[in-house]
Amino acid sequence: MTTTSAPQQAYERLAHDLEVGQYAPGGRLPGERQLAASLGVSRATLRLALSRLEQEGVLSRSAQRGWFVPRQVLGEPPSTLQSFTEMARARGLRPTTQVLRQELRPATMDEAAKLRIAPAAPVIEIDRLRGMDGTPVCFDVVVLAQHRAGALADADLNDASLYEQLRERCGLEVHRSAYTLMADLADAEVAALLGTRVGAAVLIGDEVGYAADGTPVLVGRNTYRGDAYRFEADLYRRA
Repeated sequence: MTTTSAPQQAYERLAHDLEVGQYAPGGRLPGERQLAASLGVSRATLRLALSRLEQEGVLSRSAQRGWFVPRQVLGEPPSTLQSFTEMARARGLRPTTQVLRQELRPATMDEAAKLRIAPAAPVIEIDRLRGMDGTPVCFDVVVLAQHRAGALADADLNDASLYEQLRERCGLEVHRSAYTLMADLADAEVAALLGTRVGAAVLIGDEVGYAADGTPVLVGRNTYRGDAYRFEADLYRRA
């Protein structure tokens, strides 16, 4: 007869609770004393189970704040262009989009140069809060030339993929993206939108998206929570 050890039992119960979503991504577990009591084990036994889950990447530990469930991290496969919606769906997550601003305005000098349009030509600015499974992950600002994407000026883009809408409404396909990534700190506005603290790490991606024929389709700035996004790329040495 085989008897399961106390650490193994605690590990299995915690793993099950995490699998069924009892503790949400980004959330904190109860304190060790409370958690040990609920599992009917000693704190020493509990710590063995927690450490094993940490090694598996299922939990993370903060010396000051306790045990946490890591947030789901988004990221494109290396050298592959994906929309936010495609990234989320590929991981079995539900993408969400809340449109915060959608307006027609004159292009700035920088936007006009990147979109290859006349200075002050009309452009559509679309500001969106992007999430997965209801958790805010990215604040996204996209600018498009009005004469190329006019159908999006008053389209309902809530919970919609911009890439899909461009293809279906405007006949435009984003084929390539010139992307620049930099680290920054969240200001009060961004922190409130992304549900993080002022001064928390964010990743900012500036991009110009092009059609297959080289026509610029959009100019964008994506501000991601630093703990929720990973950028990957394949790098090659020149011959």
